[in-house]
Amino acid sequence: MSGGFSTTSLRIAWIGFHQEGIPALQGLRDAGVPLVAVITLDEPAAAKRCATAEYSDVLEGWNVPLHHVHNINDEQTVQHLSEMNLDLLLVIGWSQILSSAALATARIGAIGAHASLLPHNRGSAPINWAIIRGETTTGNTLIWLANNVDEGQIIDQIEFPISPYDTCDTLYQKVAESNHTMIQRVLPKLLSGERPGVPQPPSDKPLLARRRPADGLLDWHQSAVNVYNFIRALTRPYPGAFSFVDGRRWIIQSAALLPGSRESDVPGTVIGSVVSPVAESCGHVVACGSGCVLILEIEADDGTILKGSSLSNCDWTGKVWANE
Repeated sequence: MSGGFSTTSLRIAWIGFHQEGIPALQGLRDAGVPLVAVITLDEPAAAKRCATAEYSDVLEGWNVPLHHVHNINDEQTVQHLSEMNLDLLLVIGWSQILSSAALATARIGAIGAHASLLPHNRGSAPINWAIIRGETTTGNTLIWLANNVDEGQIIDQIEFPISPYDTCDTLYQKVAESNHTMIQRVLPKLLSGERPGVPQPPSDKPLLARRRPADGLLDWHQSAVNVYNFIRALTRPYPGAFSFVDGRRWIIQSAALLPGSRESDVPGTVIGSVVSPVAESCGHVVACGSGCVLILEIEADDGTILKGSSLSNCDWTGKVWANE
């Protein structure tokens, strides 16, 4: 085996659909690590998820079978996994919780990643929640998957900051890079017969709630900081923060945080347009519960996008963004 992994061979299968898994999977390919199979979502299931990736592109020229499944826990899929006679499952960028039956199909166990510094932010959408809550640090944790959600032993962790300029997309790029790094670090240990891992510190914090598209409704009575964080936490490739003006629903894909604590206007009121020769600077200033944000790009449900002069030229001054 090339790439520095040259001891005991393992029968490994990969499970994933999210973009965050692509660098790690490419790393296995580049290192010459043989995989028994790659399992990803079928088209109907993938269409309901955000940030899906086309894994067949990564497998081009790599002699690895690609299997599409609707549910990793259905009887047929678990039986298929059992027939592969696996030593290890790598579950990176996957939203379905593996059942005890699915986990039992790998002799050594299943390794997954969770985009937080466990045990902090266990549960759903940890990156999105971290930005919404205004956290300034997050990270990624490689763990042994267990029957309880995000409670397996910790194999490795990488910490990184959340800057005011980050969005959910830029942070997931850091998650993807750290997945690659941690998989590369643990593989030599696994191939030499080790099973690294330490128990998680105890935590009584509840699991993060699952986020749905309807949860993106903006509350303009929040402070400008909170509104800004909400927008950048939910932008592409996620469903986005949304509001209504003139009775039309718009997803707010990009905004800027303005200084000051203006509170004299009704929250959601368009204060006026910002015009500039620099298209990326154009937009609408909107009042929040305290302070203002500059809306830079909006997108309607029919795909219409307004940004630059097409947005700043909209005569919405004095109109109010509302819940419907």
